[in-house]
This record gives sequence, structure tokens and C-alpha cells, in this order.
Amino acid sequence: MNLNQLIIDSITSSTTNVFSTMLGVELAGGQVKAEGPAPEPNDGVVSFIGIAGTWAGTGSLSCSPHMACRICSALLMTESVSVDEEVLDAVAELTNMIIGSVKTDLETQLGPLGLSIPTVVFGRNFKTRRAGTAEWMDVVFNWDGEDLLIKMCLAPNEKAHAIHYVAAHTCSLEI
Repeated sequence: MNLNQLIIDSITSSTTNVFSTMLGVELAGGQVKAEGPAPEPNDGVVSFIGIAGTWAGTGSLSCSPHMACRICSALLMTESVSVDEEVLDAVAELTNMIIGSVKTDLETQLGPLGLSIPTVVFGRNFKTRRAGTAEWMDVVFNWDGEDLLIKMCLAPNEKAHAIHYVAAHTCSLEI
């Protein structure tokens, strides 16, 4: 199995499992989205998590403000009607659970990987841009007519973590 298919399969499995377990929601989809032209401006919530180790990259979750509120309501069993700190925290936590599960799946093939703390962006008429040359895997899910996009990009880390241990100087203690 190639890495791209492994990432897609893991995103699909992790996302459906987290939604089912944590939100009690069965998602439709898990369709791979073809990379299109330059991104269009959008309104919504985007959450990013960095991945580091012998491979490095980013995982993200994108959704509408309405879906972000639904995620928060289902996760915290409360009513959320507008995007506020609680909603952004819920989206960050959901992203952490999904990308964390993908990371765990990928570690069997890629070795140890670490995650950063999620960063969440909410706004109107903004664009996200993909930097670098590594290919992104985009998987679209649907929850009652609204799309949820999970993305991941991984590439070999050019700065592999070489750990160098230097023997400590010892001092004799005279008593």
C-alpha cells in the first residue's frame, strides 16, 4: 500500500470513528477531493495541527460556522448558536482527536511522530494556501448536507532528528 492511500484510509477511518464515538453521528462520504485551482475565498472555521518526526507535515479540519456550532453542541451536549471560544475549542479538540488517531495509525509505517497544539482560524472571506511541494490528501465528509474537509500533508523530514549525546564531564567530590 502506498503512503497516500494509507493516509486517505486512516483519515476516513479516524474521522468516522471519532464522529461516531464522540458525537454519536454517522458521517457520509469519505470521498477523496481532487486538488483544484487556487483556493476560493470562504467563510468558516479551519483548524491546523503540525506533525513532526522523521516525517513532517500538517493535518487540518475545515467546516462552516454552522457545522462548527453543531460539533460543539454534540461534543459538549450544549446548545451553541454562534462561533465563540467554546466552539473554537471544540473544533480544535475534534481536530486533535482525528489527526491524533491518524498519527497513531501512521506511526506503524513511519516511526514516532509528534503533534503540535491545534491552531484554529475563524473568519470571513479568507483563503488558505498550501505551501511547499508535498501532495495533500483531501477527504470530504458530509453531515446532513454540509461538508467537512479533513486534509493531511506529510513529507520526509529533511532534518531528521539526530540525537547526539555528549558524555558529561565528571567532577570528583572529595570528602
